[in-house]
This record gives sequence, C-alpha cells and structure tokens, in this order.
Amino acid sequence: MGTIFGPNDDSAPLVSKRILRKLSGITNAENEEAGGAVPASSRTLSTFSGVFCPVVLSMFSVLLFLRIGFVVGQAGILETIGLFLLSYFILGLTVLSICAISTNGAIEGGGCYFMISRALGPEFGGSIGTLFFFANVFSSALYTTGCVEGLIDNFGVGGYLGEDKGLPEGRWWAFLYGSCIVAINCLVCLIGARLFARMSVGILAVVMVSALSVIISVFVLNSEILVSIPKTNMLVYNETTVDGPYINGSYTGLSTITMRGNLYSNYTKDYTTNKQLSFAVVFAVLFSGVTGIMAGANMSGDLKDPSKAIPRGTISAITFTFVTYIIVSCLVAASCDNFLIKNNYVFLQDINVWGPFVGIGIFAATMSAALSNLIGASRVLAAVARDSIFGILLSPATKATLGGNPWVAVLASWILVWMVLLIGSLNEIAELTSIFFLLSYFCTNLATLALELASAPNFRPTFKLFSWHTSLLGCAGTLVMMFFINFIYASISIILFIILFMILHYRAPLESWGSISQALMFHQVRKYLLLLDSRKDHVKFWRPNMLLMVANPRSCCELIHFVNDLKKGGLFLLGHVKVGQYQEVTSGDPCLDEMPYWLGLVDHLRVKAFTELTMAPSVREGMWQLIRIGGLGAMKPNTIILGFYDNMLPQDSFQKKEIFKEVKYANLELKEVRTKFLSRSTSDRQMNPSEYVLLMKDCIKMGKNLCLARNFHLLDKEKIIKSSETYYIDAWPVNFTAPHTRMDYNTTCLFLLQLACVLKMTNNWKKRTCLRVFLCIDPRQDDTMRLQYRLEQLLQLLRISASIHLVAIDNCLQYLGSDSALVQSGTESQETAYSDGATGAPTQQQAVTSPKDLPQNYLQAVNQLLVDKMQGTAVCFLYLPEPPSDSTEHMRYLQQLQILTDGLPPTMLVYGQSLVTSTAL
Repeated sequence: MGTIFGPNDDSAPLVSKRILRKLSGITNAENEEAGGAVPASSRTLSTFSGVFCPVVLSMFSVLLFLRIGFVVGQAGILETIGLFLLSYFILGLTVLSICAISTNGAIEGGGCYFMISRALGPEFGGSIGTLFFFANVFSSALYTTGCVEGLIDNFGVGGYLGEDKGLPEGRWWAFLYGSCIVAINCLVCLIGARLFARMSVGILAVVMVSALSVIISVFVLNSEILVSIPKTNMLVYNETTVDGPYINGSYTGLSTITMRGNLYSNYTKDYTTNKQLSFAVVFAVLFSGVTGIMAGANMSGDLKDPSKAIPRGTISAITFTFVTYIIVSCLVAASCDNFLIKNNYVFLQDINVWGPFVGIGIFAATMSAALSNLIGASRVLAAVARDSIFGILLSPATKATLGGNPWVAVLASWILVWMVLLIGSLNEIAELTSIFFLLSYFCTNLATLALELASAPNFRPTFKLFSWHTSLLGCAGTLVMMFFINFIYASISIILFIILFMILHYRAPLESWGSISQALMFHQVRKYLLLLDSRKDHVKFWRPNMLLMVANPRSCCELIHFVNDLKKGGLFLLGHVKVGQYQEVTSGDPCLDEMPYWLGLVDHLRVKAFTELTMAPSVREGMWQLIRIGGLGAMKPNTIILGFYDNMLPQDSFQKKEIFKEVKYANLELKEVRTKFLSRSTSDRQMNPSEYVLLMKDCIKMGKNLCLARNFHLLDKEKIIKSSETYYIDAWPVNFTAPHTRMDYNTTCLFLLQLACVLKMTNNWKKRTCLRVFLCIDPRQDDTMRLQYRLEQLLQLLRISASIHLVAIDNCLQYLGSDSALVQSGTESQETAYSDGATGAPTQQQAVTSPKDLPQNYLQAVNQLLVDKMQGTAVCFLYLPEPPSDSTEHMRYLQQLQILTDGLPPTMLVYGQSLVTSTAL
C-alpha cells in the first residue's frame, strides 16, 4: 500500500503535518520533550470540565463568599453594579479577542502565552508570557490567602467553629497555613492536570450548592439576626473592649430600608489592613476576583478541541458568574446593614440556613482557584521554556513526566507562590494581581487589533463576534483601569514589559511562528510605497540609492561595508547574476536556493541591504534585469557601483575577523556562509574587458549614476574608527583625461562632491575624518586666486564643509605638448555659471577626449601626483571619464584607468548623470 509522502520527503507541505498532528491528538512540544508522541487519549478534557468549570471556579474564588459584602458595603449597590458592568465589559471584550485567536488555528499548550506569542511574535509573546506567569503566581497566592482567611475566621479563636479553643492566629501562623495549602496544591499539580479536571466538576457542584444556600437563606430567614463582629477587627474594638462582649451587626431580611442604607458608596478603612479605601482599591479587589477568564485557555494542551471548547466554555462561564454576582450582591444589599458587611467579611455563614455550607464553599472556591492558577502558571512557564526564548536560563523547566506533566515548572511556580504569601494581606496582593492580569488582557486585545489592522489573509477565525473596534475598546479599557487602580504598579509593570520586550527583541532566537510586526510593516510599507510618487521627486530630497553588483562577496566585504555607510539612509541593493540558461535547470530555482546564504551574509555583516539575485545568459543581461526591476515602486536604484576590472588576484575578505559582526541569532551560521562562497581567481571571470565597458555604457544609457570601486580591500574601517589620528576623504573634481576642462564643475564634479560630503556626514566617518577638495591649477597660466575663490563660493553654496588644497599640475601637463588643445588654460574654457538657484543646474557634460590622445607618461605623472598627495587618505573620489563608444578603444580605456589609480588608497571613480545638489530651501 502506497503513501502520500515518503518518510524523508521534504516536499510534504507543513500544513499537512500540523493537521495530521492535530487530528492524531498530539498536543505540543512538551510531549516530544517527554519522550515522543502522545496518543489522542492525552487530550481528554471537554468544554464543561476543561473550560467552564475552571473559569467559574476561578471567577468565584474569594469574591463570592469573602468579599461580596466588602464591595457592597464600601461602594454601595449602585456603584457595585457599575463596577461589575465595567469589569465584565473589559473581560467580555478580552474574551472576544481570546475566542478570535483560539479559533484561528491549532492551539497547543501554554494558553495565553501560546496564543499571543504565535500571533504577535516572540518579543511580545515572551514579554507577556512572563508577566502572565507572574499574574498566575500572584493570583494563586491571592486565593490561597483567601482560603487562609476563611480558615481562621471559621476555626480560629473566636471563629465561627473554633470558639475559644481554635487554631492559633498571627502573621506567621497564617503563613504556615498558606504554605500547607500551597503544598497540597503542588502535590495535585504533580499528579497531573487531569486529576484537577476530574475534581473540578465535583468542586463546582459543592460551590454551587453553597451559593444556592446563600440565595435561599435570604428568602427563608425573614427575621432579624444579630451577627457578631470578629474581635480581630480593631476598627470596631479597642484594647479595653476587645475582652468584653461582642459587638453585633444586623441581618434584617429583605428590606427596602436596608437597601436604601446600602444604595450609595461610603468608603472607610479596611479592618484587615487599617488602610483607607477608595474606588480604585475596591475595584482592584473586585477585578482580581473575576480575572479567571484565562483558566480554560491555560488548559489548552489538555482539551479535546480547544478551538471550540475555549470560546463556548469561557463565554458561558462569564455569563453565568455575572448573573450570579448581580443576584447575590442585590440580596446582600437588601438584607444586611452597612455596618455588618463592612466589618465582618464572613457574615454569610451566620445568615445561612446551615453555616458550614458557606465555610465549605469558601474552601472549595479558593483552593480550586489557587490550584487552577498554579497549574496555569506552570503550563505558561513550561511553554516559555520550551520555546527557548530566554536561552538556557529556563531550560530545566522543560523537563516533564512521561505523561507530559512539566514537574520542574510546577515546583518553580510553587516556590514563587510560597514567597508571595509573605505579603500577607489579601487586599494588597489583589492590586498587583489585577495589574498583571490587566496588562495580559491588554496585549491579548492588542494581538487581535494588530491582526485585524494588518489585514492578514490567514487571520480568519471561525468566531465572528468581534472586530477591531472591540479590540481597540478592550485595549483602551484595560490600559486606563491599570493606571486607575495603581499608577505606580501600572508604570512598573509596563516598564518591566518594555525592558523584557527590548531584551527579547535583540536576544531572542529567530522563530518560524510569524511575527505581527512583519505583517504590520508590510501593510504600512505597501501603503506608503503607493504614496511615494517618482513623479514628485525633487533634487532637494535626493539620496543615494545604490545597487552594488557583486560577483563573489568573499572578495568585497570591505566595499559592502563602505557602500552601507555611503547610502545615507537610501536604498542599498546587493545584486548578483548567476550566468546560465534557465531552461537547462532541471529542478528548483538556483536563485531561490542561494538566497538564504546571501541573507545570512547580510545578517553577519550587519549591513542594511536588500539582496537581488537573477539568472541570465550573461552578466550584462542580468544587470539589465537588476537595474530595471531592482527596488520597488519609486524606490529604485539611481547609482550603480561596479568593482574595478583588472588582473589583480581577488583578496579573501572572509579571513579578516573584523569584517563580520557578532550576531546572537541568525538563520544560518557564519560557517555555512563561509563554505557557500568559495574563493575565486581571475580566470573565473564571466566577461571580457570589452563586455565590462559595455556594462558601464549600459548604466549610463539607462540614466544611472556610475561608480567604479578599486583597492577597497585596503580599507580598514575599524582602524579608522578606533584611531586617534585624523584621516582624510579626498575629492578630486577634475577630469584628468580632459585637463582643459578642469575648472568646469559639471554634473560629475557635483556628484563627486556630493558623495564625498555624504560620506563625511555618516556617524562612522565624521569624527575621525576631514574632507579635502583638491584644486588643480597651472601656475603658468591660471589666475590662482580667482579659481580658488570660485571653488570656495561653490562649496559655500552647496553647504559643504571642506578644506581646499591647491595642486600644481604643470609638471604633468608638459607631457601633453604645448600645442595640444588639452593644455589650454582653464580660464579660457567655457565659464561654468552656477546660476540656477532652484536646482543648481550645471553646464552640460564636456566632450570626451579620445583615449589615444593621452600619452602614458602623462597618466603616470598624474598617478604619481595623486600618490604623493594622498598621505593619510582613507578614501578618495576621482572623476570617471565617460567610456568610449568605439569598441576598439575599450581595452585602452581600462588600461588608462588602471594606470591612473595604481597604488592609490581605496578609490571611487565617479560618473554623474543626474542632478544631486540644490541651493534652494
């Protein structure tokens, strides 16, 4: 029987693997860590047991039995309903975002962290996952503290069941009780989450019986009941009255008078902390009690069908808890006087048909909520550790049992919960818990908002009851309430998030999850590229957009770094032509296969460049393609840079340690990049000298500026940057093949000056270099003062800060002969009026002198002059004469350029085609 894909068939589509893995029930990477694939039976939790029950239990927690009177007594019933509406409005918007993300693909373990990291990328996901982990830790400690409070109020000295021989009280006794509860929860977690899921249904049944007993008791008990105020309340008792009889509050039964007394807010002090309460503090306590909406999502790795279970279970749970809270709040406000509910947080036991119902409900709700958050914290920690976002720091947390239970993460979470118990007060822990959860909810809403705004085609969740409006409202609501609850805590949490984000942005490994930042950037770049109109280009905003043609990067890394500096915020393309016939390619695309290595090269060189590869029968045809289609929209290369054509053996740049920068994470290791680009010799060339000159002619014909780079293997930028000496950038705006035009500052001269100035402006060069402009004169004929003044005026007009150096070239001109037209004084040549203030338009390009008119000894003399003047020069810019049209002159032309530049430091020969300077505002 055949198979669709062979065992080693890499062509099998990735989506098929994911779908098959989902259908087979294999949960996630934690199963692989545990020793292989886990069968479908490992996903056993249904919507009710895996989502509805944990969410309801987490949202009831301490609030339903321990703090409902606290909220109603301080805020009043009207404000309490408003608080619940506000809380559930924020929670509801966040739930819509959770449902959208959870129905947009296969959900694995990690809950909130997994959804955000896969939607927003590792930076956001790792940052929020860390904060969400701590939110679960604090929440577990909060519910444990509530459980301890209920324990002491029931079994402590003077408690409901303890009377005069109850459990000892005190801060450290409470810490001991909390430690025991956390230890029990840890033991359950170590056994496994499925044990909790099985228990949760029974626990929920117990809690619901307790809640129903509260509601029924209000209707059954119609007579007044005096309820004692606990003697731990030192706001009611003092040192003299604490040993006396109890002070009582009143349960009146359903009464309009009692309701009117609890109608409006009346903020006083909290008897457990002795601190003045406010709207923000009461909201923090209330909100921390209903933050369990992620409890179901945290179980995503154990759900049979998380994409269906999470939306259905979560929405059902928040609807159910909201109705329950409103009913209980109204009944409490209508039956208990304000004094009672403010000063006795366990008053529900005294007004119940059977008091232990409430005590059992307190223990069941708080312990299950604490257990749920401990499980959630361990699952998030394990998921973050598996993704290696923090490197080896969290690697121990990936260890799991054969069943996939991350026991190291459970122990780590248990230790942190145990430490948070040292804070002691439930209300103080509540503020921190609310801040962390609000920040997590903010980023969950941000995830769906970003996905909607990015218009990603693959973001099409099956859950439709959300839009970018709901996500935006959710973001705004959570952010505002964070600062409203506690400005300092909110600021600290956001600062921690930003720090984590920055660390992960620069240090996190590259992942194949996809990042929302890439989608958003694509969306924005596309929009602005459409607005970038080439017809509106103006010379004032000209910048160099460079296309550097590279045959083999092994021999030109220094040049790549140099062009990266020279681009001055412009476009930088690395172009490469693979010579060959595409029709002869049997499989795959050679350019696509080689592209990862070029991208790896860019990563390791740390340059801001794009790469363009093409395949053509010849280098010349390939360059046509790159010039025409390189870039996008109005972002097209305007300057082409070619390496110099000579017989010099290519130097191996890869042998220099300073060439490559440190890269923490890259798609390809440097070793792989080095291996791909092998050394080459001069015999490996794929064109002859005539074809090379035709390349130059093609660039000019296509309206591009042209530069030839020579001797850049000598460039040591690191030495220049670190040196205390001053290096020079030299500009020679003179055409040595037509010395009679040396005073005519045409387009090429202006382009040459512009490039030299741009290089001087870059950060790596401006502190260690000075710009020198050389003025070539013939002392026998030229008016030196006048020519120097003209050049000074030109530099001032162009805002170029440079020193002018006079160079006498009469010793060179003597080789041309006194009768030659090439020796005519520059003062007699056509004046170069630089009169167009708007564009700075120069005169037309001068006629080119035939190469055969230049004696070799003249070129050698000019070369010697250049060598003598370039002591301490880092880079020099020379005038590139236009290549001859006659193909018989191509070889001579290249030989003359070679003679001219022999022995020089790194040299850029420049030919300008377009206006690049402006004198207008």
